[in-house]
Amino acid sequence: MIKRTAKQLAAMCGGTIEKKFEAIKVEGVSIDSRLIDDAVLFVPFKGEHTDGHRYVTQAIASGAAISFWQNDVADAPDVPLIKVDDCLTALQKLSQSYLKEVHPTVIGITGSNGKTTTKDMVASVLAPHFKVKKTIGNYNNEIGLPLTICQLDEDTEVSILEMGMSGFREIALLSRIAEPDIAAITNIGESHMRDLGSRAGIAKAKFEITEGLKGLFIYDGDEELLKPLAATFKGDKQSIGFNEDNQLQLRDIKQLDDVIAFKVGESESVFELPMLGLHNVRNAAIAVTIGRHMQLSDAEINRNLAHLEMTGMRMEKLAGPAGSILINDAYNASPTSMKAAIDTIDAMDGTKYIVLSDVLELGPDSENYHRAVGRYFAGKDVTLLATGQEARYIYEEAEKYVPAHYFNTKEAVAEFLKSRLNEEAKVLFKASRGMKLETIIETLV
Repeated sequence: MIKRTAKQLAAMCGGTIEKKFEAIKVEGVSIDSRLIDDAVLFVPFKGEHTDGHRYVTQAIASGAAISFWQNDVADAPDVPLIKVDDCLTALQKLSQSYLKEVHPTVIGITGSNGKTTTKDMVASVLAPHFKVKKTIGNYNNEIGLPLTICQLDEDTEVSILEMGMSGFREIALLSRIAEPDIAAITNIGESHMRDLGSRAGIAKAKFEITEGLKGLFIYDGDEELLKPLAATFKGDKQSIGFNEDNQLQLRDIKQLDDVIAFKVGESESVFELPMLGLHNVRNAAIAVTIGRHMQLSDAEINRNLAHLEMTGMRMEKLAGPAGSILINDAYNASPTSMKAAIDTIDAMDGTKYIVLSDVLELGPDSENYHRAVGRYFAGKDVTLLATGQEARYIYEEAEKYVPAHYFNTKEAVAEFLKSRLNEEAKVLFKASRGMKLETIIETLV
């Protein structure tokens, strides 16, 4: 983590500090006065409902070495302070300065779905060969990304930064802070449709990752909305996808029990991905491409993929009651990723159930998107269990094609499953984070 004197921190963020505080030694950054480690820099934010400046004295008493203090806030306490014009901007400047001093290879990853999965894959490929630090959890916004950077050790060789957004110009800011050497867009879905208006708007917002990019750009070449945008990028770029017109076509894809085998580009090397979901092949191919760019051999990359460590609730395979298999993919969802989940469970053997709930933040076309998911069940061999207000639209369409049940509560879904779980049963759970479908799994196991 960042370790500097208070004087150095002030210079790095453009703040001012009294001379008597300059020699204070600081280690790390915290934004929560309840979670203070000794010697950290505390960063207070002014929010809609509270002002972190109220907790500065408490943070210092709890062990913080020094705190930011915004110049427009009156009554500064007599404690060690670095005074700044804006606390968020100062944190971002600090992280940018620190990143330049550490000088790792920076990999930026964005996309509507698959950011965290791809981040984990890239980390697994590179970690045996480099000192790698990746975004923890979903610390991927204008606060989380700077905090992630400030957690880097001085000897970090590769920093993998997830970049999220809810509106225009947010990823542009993150890209300009991080100035990635490699950037990847996993795909374009429907998340944040309410704020960005259309999939074209989402593509434009994701493409902002190239604004600070210094090197290789990797993108979903099957996505028509990205093609004209990618054409405007004059640097090194690689399109990845299933279609033949991609620079790196994904070939010879085979689902083998718990492993997906595939080839990337013209190479005859076979890669094996130890996870479910054919849609994850593109994510893995991004990791393969980055590994190759970092001078790793295909054999090394494949060996490292075999030891993939994933963040929870992303195609997480769990042992259920009576020998059943439960697949927790309930961290987040979009209509696109729901369709991929349907394909994943449909490709399996045995008695197959998929539990779906609402996709949030789809805006005025939410009903149409949910109905389209329901129509996607045509020709599938899976039973739908739906719960949630918007998920009723999925159910109404899906029941035309497959056995389908609608439940008013998650508890009712759990009760339905309890008597049906056996060694032949496989159940996949998918919905937006806010629906908390994992509570059904917790009830069952």
